[in-house]
Order: sequence, then structure tokens, then C-alpha cells
Amino acid sequence: MATASAARPKRSDGRRTVRRILDVAVAMASVEGLEGLTIGRLAARSGVSKSGLYAHFGSKEGLQLAVVRRARSIFTEEVLRPGLAHAPGRAQLVGLCEAFLSYLERGVFPGGCFFASAAAEVGAKPGPLHDRIARHQERWLGLLEQQVAAAVRNGELDGRLDATQAAFEINAVLVAANTAVVLRNDTAALHRARIAIERLVGPFSQATA
Repeated sequence: MATASAARPKRSDGRRTVRRILDVAVAMASVEGLEGLTIGRLAARSGVSKSGLYAHFGSKEGLQLAVVRRARSIFTEEVLRPGLAHAPGRAQLVGLCEAFLSYLERGVFPGGCFFASAAAEVGAKPGPLHDRIARHQERWLGLLEQQVAAAVRNGELDGRLDATQAAFEINAVLVAANTAVVLRNDTAALHRARIAIERLVGPFSQATA
């Protein structure tokens, strides 16, 4: 009978193995799409047998959903956590935008923003994947809207500004920057995105200083 201390390292090793597999899978899916992600192709890339992958994820859909969860965790660490470290209001709004642009600039996902590409891929396909991606997008837009509204309440932005519209426009700029980087490797688009967002919310440097 295994002792508790012996069982814990095995569980820890198992978690590390799953994370390593998912990191390979997320990178693949960001370039090739969630539909292009199969157990067989992942086995070839990760060096883990098909039977081992089935044991971890059960099915292609199980793998896809696990990949979306892992992508969400990475997005949280790379964008949400640094952005939300600023004071609520304009500083947090600008911090989130800057963190998103930095995440594109650093190529955190080789195919650009995982969720922007996934939204285009699954948008017209109902099901669990669609619902997970839609929920992420709704939360992201909601977060931008909340910070615009907070900035208006704080007197940091014009009181006539419509928070929902402003959040929509900011997100549109961020998605356009992602498209330019992915399609044309146009990193200058990141600078243009900052200028466009500053026209709505003011200079980045003043907000995050």
C-alpha cells in the first residue's frame, strides 16, 4: 500500500506531465486551430503515446477543452494579472491594454492571441468549445467595460463616455493589432494600437506611472 508521501510526488509528476503536454497542444492549436488538434498529431509532437493521451483526456473534445483551460490560465498570468495589478480605473484599463499588447509582442502563443483565433474558428459552431470561448470573450469585454466605467466615476475620463462602446472600440483595436502581427508580422501595428487607444483614454505613461 502506497504511503501518502509516496502518492504526492506521483500526483505532482502527473500534473507536470499534463501541463507539459498541454503547453505543446496550446502552441499547436494557436497556429493550426482547435479542430486541427488531434490525439495522433499531439502524440507525434509531444512524444507521449496515443494511449497515454487518451488516458489523460479521454477524447479529442476532452483534449480541446483542456487546451482552452490551459490557454485561459496562460492569458491570466500574462495579461490579467499584470493588468489588474494597477489601481482600478484608467490605470487598470491601460494596464490591461498594455499587457495584452506586450503578450502579442512577446509571442506568448506562436499563432498570436489564442482566443482571437479560437473565436473566429468556433464562432458559428455551437457546443462546449463555443461556449467556453464565448465566456472568455464576454469576461474580457466586461472587464474592459468595468474599468472604463470606474475611470468615468473617478473623474479620469469624460463623464459622457459610453463604457460599453469604449470597451468595444478598445477590444477592436487590440484584435486588429493581433491580426496585423499574425498575418503580416507587422509589429508597428502595436504602436499604432497604443496611439488609437490613447485617443480614447489618454496617454499610457500617465496612467501607469
